[in-house]
Amino acid sequence: MKISDSGNINKELIEYAISAMEKAYAPYSGFKVGAALLVEDGSVYTGCNVENSSYGASCCAERNAVFKAVSEGKTGFLGIAIAGGPDGHPEGYISPCGICRQVMSEFDKDKKFFVIMAKSKDDYKKEQLKNLMPYAFKL
Repeated sequence: MKISDSGNINKELIEYAISAMEKAYAPYSGFKVGAALLVEDGSVYTGCNVENSSYGASCCAERNAVFKAVSEGKTGFLGIAIAGGPDGHPEGYISPCGICRQVMSEFDKDKKFFVIMAKSKDDYKKEQLKNLMPYAFKL
């Protein structure tokens, strides 16, 4: 997928994230999450949460999107949009968990990575990852 030249990157990313929610596997919580990761070349990688009966084996939408992009050789990330809610209906401003924040911070080299937390394409909050994870672990 690619971002178009429509001029509203935020809304496009949110639409991709909401679409990704439909693919979520959430039989235990019923809470589906979708994410859309923007790469510096304009490509977009989506991810959804995948639950497991052994909860620790579950994977969040944000990490699925990041891992998918990295597995395709991409690491120059600009930002991510996240949408989630019960049974695939966006609800609230979904913030990434600590593990996802840490994973995303690995690729926030210039401290400009943004996070969009969306209720809808017209109702969202946008924040810099560095503000959500000010003390990320770094080697």
